[in-house]
Amino acid sequence: MVVLEQKAQNEKKMKRKYDAGTQSALRSAERLQRTVRATRKLPLTTPDLVLLSLLAERPMHGYQANLELERREIRDWAGISRPQVYYSLDKLAQASMIRTLETGEPAAGPERSSFETTAKGRAALADALEREEWAMQRDRPPFLTWIALSWLARPGMMEKQIARREEFLKREVAREEETLKSVLEEVGHPHHEAVWMISLMIEQFRTELRWLKKLKIELPMRERARRPTYAGEESRRD
Repeated sequence: MVVLEQKAQNEKKMKRKYDAGTQSALRSAERLQRTVRATRKLPLTTPDLVLLSLLAERPMHGYQANLELERREIRDWAGISRPQVYYSLDKLAQASMIRTLETGEPAAGPERSSFETTAKGRAALADALEREEWAMQRDRPPFLTWIALSWLARPGMMEKQIARREEFLKREVAREEETLKSVLEEVGHPHHEAVWMISLMIEQFRTELRWLKKLKIELPMRERARRPTYAGEESRRD
């Protein structure tokens, strides 16, 4: 009888141990599936796309990528910081969109490990470039916001800010014209995306300078709205 009870207890222990192991394995599998799903659904940010494009040109490690992005004056056309570059490298590597080049040296992390874009990464970049929001958004320049609020500025500030904006735009035009010369020397022809980008920025600056000139002429005629209406007024009247 004692032997039978001992046997039954052992069987119960084994069953509990088996069940615990099974549950642990199931939990691990679920966590893995969640991680895989999260990786698949993780949206590609602007830094991710820029890194995929850059590493498709040639393999680089994190430090090289940062230097090259700075050389290309990345912050003129995309908001990317140095920490974001390393975060994107880790993220893209985990998603198998970039891969570490095989070398005889020990792994050194994103700072010194060279990466290149994989076929999966190229496909993901191509898919992202097909999204319509690239062509269906408009900028919200800070100066435009300032103008909307400028009716509360102190006397004379409108003229002062317009003068500041003009000087800034003139400096930017001169800087971009020098950059354009350097880019043309590097690429050797005018039919390149970098040339088109810089040309667009120059034209936008020049357009705003012409608009500022017109604004200064019209500024003395500035006045408040004559027939202002506000949301909810019609319902209150009813």
